[in-house]
Parts: sequence; structure tokens; C-alpha cells
Amino acid sequence: MVTTTTSHHRSDTARAAAGGLTIFAAVLLFISGSLDFCRGLMAVLEDQVYVSTAEYTFKFDLTSWGWIHIVLGVIAVVVSAGLLAAMKWARVIGVVIASLMLIANFLSIPYYPFWSITLIAMNGFIIWGLCVVDRETLG
Repeated sequence: MVTTTTSHHRSDTARAAAGGLTIFAAVLLFISGSLDFCRGLMAVLEDQVYVSTAEYTFKFDLTSWGWIHIVLGVIAVVVSAGLLAAMKWARVIGVVIASLMLIANFLSIPYYPFWSITLIAMNGFIIWGLCVVDRETLG
């Protein structure tokens, strides 16, 4: 009987940890999405905020970068709400959107280096938080 109680306790502990990591990822996704949205808005409204690079392989018009970041940011905020509501689809979409935001921030490093690297790290933690939890643990 002791084994069942210990097993039940481990299950509850694992479920609580999984829930905590999901909430961690959801909050970070909300923050990252909000920051990406603001960054995109800055690029659309005021191009002089960003550093101008003469030769860059992945060169886009800053207004295009702005719209890309706005769309990704809005989707990220919606997905974070889904994560907080414990929707199963939100975990997969959260990993996908965090990956896309990571790539977009990598490609825009020459325009805003420190900000891009910060958001790359945040998106890495989001992906980690959503992927480290086993599906069976969530129940």
C-alpha cells in the first residue's frame, strides 16, 4: 500500500511541475509576443529607430520586418492564452510560434542586436518549457 501512496504522490508532484513549466512558458510567450508586437509597431511607425545596415544577406524593408513581428506577436499572445487555459493544441502551436519568432529575431539581429538576442533567449526558454514536459504527465 505504501508503494501506491508514493506512486500517487510522485504523480501529483510531476503533474504540478508540468503545470508550472507550462505556465512559465505561457507567461514568457505572452511577454515575448507583446515585445515582438511592440517591436513590429516601432518598425512600421518609425523606421529611424533601427540600425541601418548596408550589406545584409537577409535584407528586408523595415516595414516588412515590422509586419512580420506584429503578426507573430499577436499569434503568440493568443497562443499564450490557450496555454493558460490548458488547451492541448496550444503546446504544439506554442513551440511552432516560438520557433518562428526565434528565427525572425535571428534574421533581424543587424537591425536591433541586443533586443534580438534577448528575445532569442526568451524563445529558447519557451520552447524548452513546452517540450520538456512529458504528455502523459499532463494528464
